[in-house]
Amino acid sequence: METVFANIESFFAYIIGLGAAVMMPILFTILGCCIGIKFSKALKSGLLVGVGFIGLGVITGLLTQSLGPALSTVVETFGLSLNVFDMGWPAAASVAYNTTVGAFIIPVCLAVNLLLVFLGCTRTINIDLWNYWHFAFIGAVIFFLTDSILWGFFAAIICYVVTLVLADMTAKKFQSFYPNMEGISIPQPFCQGFTPFAICVGKLLDFIPGFDKLNIDAEGMKKKFGLFGEPLFLGIIIGFIIGMFSVTAQLAEWWSAPSFGGFVNLLPSPLKLGISMGAVMELIPRITGLFIEGLKPISEATRELITKKFGDKKEFYIGMSPALVIGHPTTLVVSLLLIPITLILAIFLPGNQFLPLASLAGMFYVFVMVLPYTKGNVVKSFIVGLIVIAAGLYFVTLMSENFTSAAQMVSAAHPDDPAVKVPEGFKAGALDFASSPIAFAIFACMKYLTTWVGAAVLTAITVALVVWNRIRINKK
Repeated sequence: METVFANIESFFAYIIGLGAAVMMPILFTILGCCIGIKFSKALKSGLLVGVGFIGLGVITGLLTQSLGPALSTVVETFGLSLNVFDMGWPAAASVAYNTTVGAFIIPVCLAVNLLLVFLGCTRTINIDLWNYWHFAFIGAVIFFLTDSILWGFFAAIICYVVTLVLADMTAKKFQSFYPNMEGISIPQPFCQGFTPFAICVGKLLDFIPGFDKLNIDAEGMKKKFGLFGEPLFLGIIIGFIIGMFSVTAQLAEWWSAPSFGGFVNLLPSPLKLGISMGAVMELIPRITGLFIEGLKPISEATRELITKKFGDKKEFYIGMSPALVIGHPTTLVVSLLLIPITLILAIFLPGNQFLPLASLAGMFYVFVMVLPYTKGNVVKSFIVGLIVIAAGLYFVTLMSENFTSAAQMVSAAHPDDPAVKVPEGFKAGALDFASSPIAFAIFACMKYLTTWVGAAVLTAITVALVVWNRIRINKK
């Protein structure tokens, strides 16, 4: 039996090791052939999705490589010190997948998904396998909190089921807001965790007299501010400002003995950072266009197949990565504005111990499910983002001890991998997925309500959501 489990673990470790850029094209090609698309067309769709992942990785890598050193210099210059180290989401994913929970997360969650589809409790079939690491992450945290692998899988499954229900609930809103997304839902718990905030905060803001006059979307910003409202130009300006903060020491020296030549010598680094940030803002929408181009044949064929088999009585959604839509102009603008503000919040919020640096490249994913409920309103989206990021910093701080235990275990097993190593004297953290309200709710129930009471509460809530979702599906 141990040999069988070891072989299964090795098989899924191999699949995970391929990465999303290789794994998703293979999956899409197989899926396309299964639903009746010609092999050549299915292969092209899969390859376009794979190229999209590669391109997105290159662009976010550019953001990290450009922004990271500048922010690190700012941290050193101003003597900022917080004891929760930002591992970034790639390292967090590596830690999650390399735990015992992570090794079996894909087959366990797929089995749960198929069971719920069979029972009519969900319409979403989640093929976004790479992002299953989110479920492994909370499973690993609970495993080290309770010292029980069973409770770890329990937490992962609870997170998975809740996410499927939220994906069903938000699918129509998502499809109506984003173009060319028919038949798609987003079963990624990091994104879905912010949906309730978007709904509640949006409704509260509507009660403020005159707030409706601030109904400005990204296109409205372009019309009102011209070039200054373009994500490209905003990226350049904010990148340049951050770059100038990174040369504060040199600027102080220049101030003591000002000269035109000395000032000019300070500019190359901030200018390069500004252009790099502008490039990220401009290129992300173009890269996400590849996802949509690759997805369209699969989406259309799936709808035709379901209509042919079930008529209009049945409707299923393909659960896909939020990377499809992070190029929306409002997402780009609000994410860009929040990057420096997040650093300020991290420094001044009392009790916070997490300083986000590497995680800032994942800021775009906060707004994927926020925008459909704020209707792309820049002001509303910004306020929602400000609230969830402020709360998320505390969530990361509170979960850091148990996440550190997972990271240290993985680091001991993989000593040659520097990405999963936590610096001496620090705890581990990451905005994605530790700042998610879903992750923290599960963690808080299991820790602060005691294990059995917390499990009972989570089970009751999850069962209620599943029953409600089934009733909702049957009514439609």
